Amino acid sequence: MVTDTKAIEATGEIDKNGELHLDEALPVRGPSRARVIILMENSDSTEDQDWLRIASSSPAFEFLKDQKEDIYTLSDGKPFNG
Repeated sequence: MVTDTKAIEATGEIDKNGELHLDEALPVRGPSRARVIILMENSDSTEDQDWLRIASSSPAFEFLKDQKEDIYTLSDGKPFNG
């Protein structure tokens, strides 16, 4: 039996009792059944913005602030329209 499915992304918190509380109401009317997949954030991973902040403040990239490294202009190269 094939059924149509619709994906809705939502965020929320799981409390100490293991119950999920969504941050906002779902954009659907009920009552209806739903299949739920929970994607947990890995607390050991660093978010993209954190990586960007860390990399931009790293002394390893100090050489990029040197004017001699700024060798390209907007008129260099050809536009890519792929």
